[in-house]
Amino acid sequence: MAERAAHVFSYGHQNASRFWFPCIDSYSELCTWKMEFTVDASMVAVSNGDLTETIYTSDMRRKTFHYTLPTPTAASNISLAVGPFEILVDPNMHEVTHFCLPHLLPLLKHTTTFLHEIFEFYEEILTCRYPFSCYKTVFVDEAYTDASSYASMSIFSTSLLHGSSIVDQTPITRKRTAKALAQQFFGCFISRISWTDDWVLKGISGYIYGLWMKKTFGSNEYNFWIKKWLTRVTDFELQNSGILLHPTFPSGKDKESPTPHLHFSTRYPHTLPCEYYKLYQAKAHLVLRLIENRISMEFLLQVFNKLLSLANTASSQRYQSHMWSQMLLSTAGFLKSISIVSGKDIQPLIRQWVEQSGVVKFFGTFVFNRKRNILELELKQDCFSQGTQKYVGPLTVTVQELDGSFNHNLQIEENSTRHEIPCHSKSRRNKKKKIPLMNGEEVDMDLSAMDSDSPLLWIRVDPGMTLLRRISFEQPDFMWQYQLRYERSVAAQLEAIRALERYPTPASRLALTDILEHEQCFYRVRLEATQCLAKVANAMVNTWSGPPAMKSLFTRMFCCKSCANIIKTNNFSNFQGYFLQKNVPIAMAKQRDAHGLCPKEVLTFILDLIKYNDNRKNKFSDNYYRAALIEALANTITPAVAASNESRTVEGLHPDAKLVLEEITRFLNMEKLLPCYRHTVTASCLRAVRVLQKNGHIPSEPGLFQAYAQYGIFIDVRLAALHALVDYTRVDTSSEILQWLLHLVQNDPVSFVRHKILTMLIEEPPLFRKSESTLCTEALVDQLWKLINSGTAHDSRLRCDAVDLYHALFGLGRPACLPLPELGLVVNLKEKKTVLNPTIKPEAGAAVSENASSSAGGKQSLVSEGANGKEPGSGTSASQGTKRKADSPPAEVTGTEGVTGRQDDDNNEESGKVKVRIRDDEEVDINMEHDTLASPKTGLEDYPSTQGSKPVVAGPESPTTQAARSARASPRNDHHHEHRKKKKKHRHKHKHKRRHDGRDSLPFLGSPASARSFNSLSTSD
Repeated sequence: MAERAAHVFSYGHQNASRFWFPCIDSYSELCTWKMEFTVDASMVAVSNGDLTETIYTSDMRRKTFHYTLPTPTAASNISLAVGPFEILVDPNMHEVTHFCLPHLLPLLKHTTTFLHEIFEFYEEILTCRYPFSCYKTVFVDEAYTDASSYASMSIFSTSLLHGSSIVDQTPITRKRTAKALAQQFFGCFISRISWTDDWVLKGISGYIYGLWMKKTFGSNEYNFWIKKWLTRVTDFELQNSGILLHPTFPSGKDKESPTPHLHFSTRYPHTLPCEYYKLYQAKAHLVLRLIENRISMEFLLQVFNKLLSLANTASSQRYQSHMWSQMLLSTAGFLKSISIVSGKDIQPLIRQWVEQSGVVKFFGTFVFNRKRNILELELKQDCFSQGTQKYVGPLTVTVQELDGSFNHNLQIEENSTRHEIPCHSKSRRNKKKKIPLMNGEEVDMDLSAMDSDSPLLWIRVDPGMTLLRRISFEQPDFMWQYQLRYERSVAAQLEAIRALERYPTPASRLALTDILEHEQCFYRVRLEATQCLAKVANAMVNTWSGPPAMKSLFTRMFCCKSCANIIKTNNFSNFQGYFLQKNVPIAMAKQRDAHGLCPKEVLTFILDLIKYNDNRKNKFSDNYYRAALIEALANTITPAVAASNESRTVEGLHPDAKLVLEEITRFLNMEKLLPCYRHTVTASCLRAVRVLQKNGHIPSEPGLFQAYAQYGIFIDVRLAALHALVDYTRVDTSSEILQWLLHLVQNDPVSFVRHKILTMLIEEPPLFRKSESTLCTEALVDQLWKLINSGTAHDSRLRCDAVDLYHALFGLGRPACLPLPELGLVVNLKEKKTVLNPTIKPEAGAAVSENASSSAGGKQSLVSEGANGKEPGSGTSASQGTKRKADSPPAEVTGTEGVTGRQDDDNNEESGKVKVRIRDDEEVDINMEHDTLASPKTGLEDYPSTQGSKPVVAGPESPTTQAARSARASPRNDHHHEHRKKKKKHRHKHKHKRRHDGRDSLPFLGSPASARSFNSLSTSD
């Protein structure tokens, strides 16, 4: 096994340690640990705490590792990794040890050289030493996530390892490592009391990780990171009605979910989709930034130090376990510490951003009043759309004028407010003067484009991103251009770039080009400008003059002066220039001429870049650069024009497409001989082949991608091939490939691949809701339902993915491909009315009467007959229902056709009522009213939320059982007390027998394809 590098490691989502050793699997149950692991002599066992001794067996074939963890730790933070690891003691910190698989030691040495700097930074800002006596990093293959943190130990994926010649992977690896180390302080050492307090730990660890990022990569990178996650969080909340950080669940009989708009439950972490939980952590960090803005960073760091100091003191009390409660953090305890340290009450902030979901949505316009020299600003809030909430409080507005930049604090109280802001400058004409900026810099500006009567250059609302908000602000295009050129904030420049997409003018083209040529501008802003310039060029295709956009710039920066089509020898020592050189061809390839085709000049230019690429004198690898050039080739592809009956062959290819295909084939063949780091070129080639197929240049066949998606191929190549297969399933409506993908979901050895397949299907669903697709079949519904109920019971993440996929395909309503259920209308004898079966209710709540009439089969409605599946009216009710004594006759439905769902007013003056006979001497009138408020959900949120648990599905009751139960609930004077007691005892025995039989014989009774559901019962049940 050691020769094959066979290894095993623990992984799980949240508290999942009980799946590999017996324990009290709760974050709030702390204890000290002594662990022993007996493994083969060639293996190394790595676990939490200090390695006290290693003892070999008498035959020297096995050895036992003894680990001791004196720090009280929850079982959920215990981990294990066993394998033929190579060991590296950190040369800068001897208490830190690194482990990797054979032959990866050189990469491990380079990857971990900076780790001691992260330790020093965290200990400095927290003024507290690392809480554990040692720290171990283990790099394993086929890991579920890039990084997983446990007490005194982190497990990383081998894909994070890299050499000194790799540029792109270096910042990614350092960020993953720093985030895992931040979670050692808050998450592993300080644990949570309950799941609802998880946002505090995730927010604090994300906050101190963000401080490290600001110090290491600079403020621009940090602000870009904040802007990216703020956009993602607000987009998700506006589309899915919000992210709730601290859900509260009322106790008692009526337990209403705090998130009824979601198709999953937030009561437990195991029911949260991966995307939701990722954004949950991001929002927790953003809320910590709001708290920092309220109490200052100095006080917030003092709060962190206080929490760590109390936890360190408690952890040293090994024989006084009641003191260990100081190592558990709750929302109330965190707020109390903030109140003690800062003296400020932040409860209103917590109520708005933590205890309820939603973001603020602003719309802003302005008018400059020349006579009064004031800015009339109007701000409107959208408080009624999905995922929004009303904000009342301060708001900062920054106005850049001719005489400088000025901040104004406004008070927002109403949904629509008007503010008069005095201007400090007066308009001047044809006067040259340097303009002071916010950072104190003075610059020369060409003021010819601005309004001569206005001193305003640009306006920004909430420039510090101190709210969870989306802002749509209207200002003229020249103001966006000034903001892009001269504003030094990365967030402001990104906002200006996105706004200039709406103004495809020569002035916008010039502003974007100036940013690309400005070497002092942050490189991520320049990369965004390349994409925007391509869109502007496409919109100006009829008026564009000169060479294609960005070609002159690229030639001037990276090509030989003597020959413009030959690129210089690669030199990636300037990282900003490297990223620009890699992304400009990708953006250029997206340009189109008046006929919708990529200009021939652009394609020739990209082919020349590939042809003359020379990396011999470069100390950095060019694998990511070559992958980018292949992506650029794929972007030049446009849909082929061919007759419908024409067969697609290589000889009949368009000349441009043929050149692209030849280059892709050459790269694929070269990769088999000389593979590059992480096979990035192969993955890019597979994506390019799929683009050729989608545009009709080559036959659309999945065989190539299936070959590259097999187990044993490198993980990145597999994911690229699987993504192509998901796209093939969606475009070509292939049920065979869909089943092949679902087979991989059930049987692939790599859990991460199974997770990614489901994620891809969720992002690009092969069919749409309420659409008539050949993929929508009963077999698919039943397959997904079984996957949810039993196929993913061992992994909560896969189960959540399966639930998300079911929701993406079919929504909350009943799949259109399923036949009508046996239950058309459910008789509610207690309320004397019939209820439309929720399982056949449309998702939007429309066409209720149509469903009712169709389920009734014309004029006759269907009544539940329980788990026996017989049609109503076939035989007597006594034979259909459960066994009863002779003195307890079953309920009978009057009439020859059962309960009628619709009656004519001419025939019966009490239309809408029928009579149901409960006893021989009693009849009850039933109101035939459809409950349009019945829940349309499929019951996905009602599944057991604990990993590994299998739901027990109860079938719908028969009408005889419902009627008899209703009759027993009503007082009857002619029955003796003793007789009722005997009946009750009989029913109790029968109830348990029926439940036991149903559980054994119908394990998937709740499957939609079986025409039964959790919601098949009436509202009274």
